[in-house]
Amino acid sequence: MSKVILITGGSSGIGKCIGEFLISKGYKVYGTSRNPEKYKNSIFPIVALDVNEVFSITKAINEVIAKENCLDVLINNAGVGITGPIEEIPEAQIQHNFNTNFFGPINVIKAVLPFMRKQNSGLIINITSIAGYMGLPYRGIYSASKGALEILTEAFRMELKDFNIHMTNVAPGDFATNIAAGRFHAPVKENSPYKEKYGKVLTAIDEEVNNSGNPVAVAKKVFKVINTEKPKIHYKVGDFMQKFSIILKFILPDKTYEKLLLNHYKL
Repeated sequence: MSKVILITGGSSGIGKCIGEFLISKGYKVYGTSRNPEKYKNSIFPIVALDVNEVFSITKAINEVIAKENCLDVLINNAGVGITGPIEEIPEAQIQHNFNTNFFGPINVIKAVLPFMRKQNSGLIINITSIAGYMGLPYRGIYSASKGALEILTEAFRMELKDFNIHMTNVAPGDFATNIAAGRFHAPVKENSPYKEKYGKVLTAIDEEVNNSGNPVAVAKKVFKVINTEKPKIHYKVGDFMQKFSIILKFILPDKTYEKLLLNHYKL
């Protein structure tokens, strides 16, 4: 029997790419969206789910399990970007980002665990970000929310080891998707002390995404993880320098690494 896979945020971007790739490999895939009616042409079913609403999460997962009587893999992919000087980002936007990128995945995990424990098997893949390994200027909130999910996974794995439920992170770098369209951008204010440098970094971020690789690389990594008996804790997907930047983070003195980031963003 083909495995049943649920992908949150599976209607577009990396989530959609993962779903389409796994469908091509013979898996039974369900994606989620807050507005599934917009994606009637999807090659896999899209169920209604808002990661910010616990009732919505429970309803969607129960719907998939009722149809399939099985849920082998959860891919926590739903997330939102955010940019801006931390001082100027509205508190409500910071809370929304953490609700979607951190608390949302926690609640989805909580909803699937009782069933996975009952079937004595399961795999949970959290899609995080290479940005979660470092504090990036004008992307600090995003880095923090994704970094929090990375660390959470480390703890969760140890708590789940007796139930034959595996959990891992897949951290993408920059890939050519529509993430910028859904990202919250704090406005570049005329009277802001950050105006010049934030505007420069914002332009650089968008150029990096537009010139990035095909997200099918993430899908292939997820496929590999699904077919690994004992997944590692962390996987990274990106170009050489993006992945190498994480190694540098751990081997260089803090201030040296900070200087590299400042030079990269011309700050």
